[in-house]
Amino acid sequence: MKVLVVEDDAKLSRFLVRVLVEEGYAADSCGTGADALAQASSGIYDLLILDWMLPDIDGLSVCRRLRQGGTLTPILMLTARGEVRERVLGLDTGADDFLVKPFEIEELVARLRALLRRASGFANVRVGGLEMDRVGREVRIAGKSLDLTSREYALLLDLVHHAEKVVTRTELLARVWGTSFDPGSNIVEVHVSRLRDKLGEHAWMIETVRGAGYRLTATSTSTSTR
Repeated sequence: MKVLVVEDDAKLSRFLVRVLVEEGYAADSCGTGADALAQASSGIYDLLILDWMLPDIDGLSVCRRLRQGGTLTPILMLTARGEVRERVLGLDTGADDFLVKPFEIEELVARLRALLRRASGFANVRVGGLEMDRVGREVRIAGKSLDLTSREYALLLDLVHHAEKVVTRTELLARVWGTSFDPGSNIVEVHVSRLRDKLGEHAWMIETVRGAGYRLTATSTSTSTR
């Protein structure tokens, strides 16, 4: 699932993106209302975290314009305004939920899950015998539960999201680790190997496409390698 963080506090924005990635989401960020309108209107995001106070177009106006433009993406608004009338105004404008700063990160994550749970088609995804419950964060292969770390879960979820398509190492670094291309690191290869170990006899589902990247498939072939 892909989340856009709209927050002009660079330190808080980086922190939220890191938390989201660790929770298994893909996350982008921007710091202005204008950028938020441009990116959110693309339709690629499953949820927006939107700060009320932005340096150009305030979050309330961003929310209103998105709704007027037909964007239905769930919006969680962050605000320092705790008054009931402010929250009512935001909800009437189109926000789906509010979180008042300062907040506990556990509550933020719980609210995100609740919003996404209400979004159609979110809860479960299946590729062949692999099932992922994105609300309960459970993974099963042929009915057997897998014990994955947060990073392994995020990596597998990205591959599932792009099932039957080749995903490059650079794309995985950006979406799962939130970092740019690093030719000296083998972090992707290490985590893919660990995922295959945990998939056991279904390790073939993660194919290595030489010179390109990786592909999650529901069809067994004899060409995948570590």
